[in-house]
Amino acid sequence: MPILAFLRDNAPWLTAGVLLTFLSSFGQTFFISVFAGEIRAAFGLSHGQWGGIYTLGTFASALVMVWAGGLTDRFRVRTLGPVILALSLLACLAMALNPVWWLLPLVIFALRFTGQGMTSHIAVVAMSRWFIATRGKALSVATLGLAAGEALLPLLFVSLMMTWDWRALWVLAGLIAAAGVPLLVILLRRERTPQSMAHAEQALGMLARHWTRHQTLAHFLFWFMVPALLGPSAFNTAFFFHQVHYAEVKDMAHVELVAMFPFYTATGVGTMVLSGWLLDRVGTGRLIPFIQLPMVAAFLLFAYAPGPAGIFLGFICLGLTTGANTTVPNAFWAEFYGTGNIGAIKAMAAAIMVLGSAIGPGLTGLAIDAGLGIEAQYVIVAGYFLFTTVMMLIGITRARRLLPAAP
Repeated sequence: MPILAFLRDNAPWLTAGVLLTFLSSFGQTFFISVFAGEIRAAFGLSHGQWGGIYTLGTFASALVMVWAGGLTDRFRVRTLGPVILALSLLACLAMALNPVWWLLPLVIFALRFTGQGMTSHIAVVAMSRWFIATRGKALSVATLGLAAGEALLPLLFVSLMMTWDWRALWVLAGLIAAAGVPLLVILLRRERTPQSMAHAEQALGMLARHWTRHQTLAHFLFWFMVPALLGPSAFNTAFFFHQVHYAEVKDMAHVELVAMFPFYTATGVGTMVLSGWLLDRVGTGRLIPFIQLPMVAAFLLFAYAPGPAGIFLGFICLGLTTGANTTVPNAFWAEFYGTGNIGAIKAMAAAIMVLGSAIGPGLTGLAIDAGLGIEAQYVIVAGYFLFTTVMMLIGITRARRLLPAAP
């Protein structure tokens, strides 16, 4: 189907996906970390303490995601989505009004669970279930919302902080999330059929069957993929979480570093669209083992770049993996394990990724406090992504022969 016809025929459902991924921004690290300096100053926290609080709240959200993510197999998007967006409003207001440091873990939990966790999860599960032959295109289009959030929101809110109190900006974020509720209801007055519910006819996975979450956890491929699930979430999160500190280390103004975000996002969008197009033609098996190799180059550049030009190139490399990572892994679960229980399976994967985003900031924050510089840490991170690439290559090579349409 030509892309313009695809967009026209599926506009309400694709727009709902874009809206949800955009509104997930308020629980994503790239947004929360914009306020890291103000939060640490307001509550008297060190890098390690702030990282530990972030880790605790995010880890709690990962645990709850294991259960809550499965709700997408039981409730329609038009029912579950508005509830989560309303909770996102409350989470943003909690950050704005919180007077004490010891409530921060609960506030971070609420932001991470409603934003990075459930809002984005609902969007990608809906695209995976509603679309089969055009799943790659649908995921690419839907995740444009997150790309727009990455490109626009940090720069906008950093600029607004020059004249607005940071707490007032969290109120603004909550109001934007709340505005998504009526929009989502309007877009999904007629939810896409026949695949709105999990029990409808679905695409089969390996061995021509629908895998349950228990069967998936017992299968070798899942465990070969775990390091790759953890890696981008952990270390992308860590990079953006410590962006203020990194700018100081590189002797850059924070706004100068943030000004590179749109180019990173543009690269991610281009790669996302290309990967979605390739997914519908060659499948995830041929793509997914190699999508984290640009991360190796990115973190080596972040470690050794002497000035803005090298850091800018690092953002371009980071964007290559980030773009592919928004579509390819989401399509992977549907292609290899089927879509009959995709909500529960994807919830487990999402929980692992949220766990990674909990580990990254806390681990790197403790390392900074212990004297291991952020640049030295990034060399180690580059080595980690070489390891994940080898693991994926081994696992996918063994598993592809089990696919119904495997060559």
